[in-house]
Amino acid sequence: MSAMSGIDIALWDILGKSLGVPVHSLLGGAQRDRVRTYSWIGGDTPSGLVTGARRAAELGFTAVKFNATGSMSMIDTSKSIDEAVCRVAELRNAVGFEMDLAIDFHGRVHLPMAKQLLRELEPFRPMWVEDPVPADNTAAVIELARSTSIPIAVGERVHSRSEFLALITSGVVRVINPDPVHAGGISETVRLGALAEMFGIALAPHCPLGPIALAACLQIDAVCYSAVIQEQSEGIHYNGRQEVSSYLKGQPFAFEEGFLRIPQGPGIGVEIDEDYVEEQAERGHDWSAPVWRHADGSVAEW
Repeated sequence: MSAMSGIDIALWDILGKSLGVPVHSLLGGAQRDRVRTYSWIGGDTPSGLVTGARRAAELGFTAVKFNATGSMSMIDTSKSIDEAVCRVAELRNAVGFEMDLAIDFHGRVHLPMAKQLLRELEPFRPMWVEDPVPADNTAAVIELARSTSIPIAVGERVHSRSEFLALITSGVVRVINPDPVHAGGISETVRLGALAEMFGIALAPHCPLGPIALAACLQIDAVCYSAVIQEQSEGIHYNGRQEVSSYLKGQPFAFEEGFLRIPQGPGIGVEIDEDYVEEQAERGHDWSAPVWRHADGSVAEW
């Protein structure tokens, strides 16, 4: 699906550039000229959240997303629940209700613990809780969504329309966040956005990736009425020596007052600095997903 997604995005970009128009004009025209965005704070573990949120606010963000927990066993301790709840409470007290908080469980939490956590987190009014349990456990996702008033977001690990169909038609999932780079590109994500709209479900495309992925997302946000907010990875802890804009000629991503403007350039609206890409490809990267373990030595979900 990732390969198919890349081909789809490339073909839309080629078509738009050949005609001298942005992709969104080929998809029926933009419904908005900007989309709200959020900043990631903390890291793989929820550390420095208050500092990160205050920094994001200074940059103009009105929403942040963060991991609420580290690894959790299927049946974990009361202490682990208290620690997560206290963390969110501290953050909410620090930023008030001027900033929206999206909480990511990152698929680390299993159904028994997720039910308890969601109940305890309701007073803090999260914008959503994302991947409260592993996304392939559709029945558990639906059960959790029915048990809480917090909007449940799911989709970054869902890669086919049949999987999305079960979630969307359940009537209880309130946000889907497909990643256009893994779920079929611009074409398929626009279809998913239209389907979500029919069921009153919000679209928040997943995008912790680079400039091509973000540019594709913004074309989708432009045409999908259901799009409510866009993830982006400027400043995320994975970036290291590069940022999203490092690979571009110019700066097509205009950030203002917590919003990203929809690029108006031809195609997906970005021009890649190919010399820089080749230079960085020679250096390679040294990142790999961490391996976590529970206290008993068994493998934990990262």
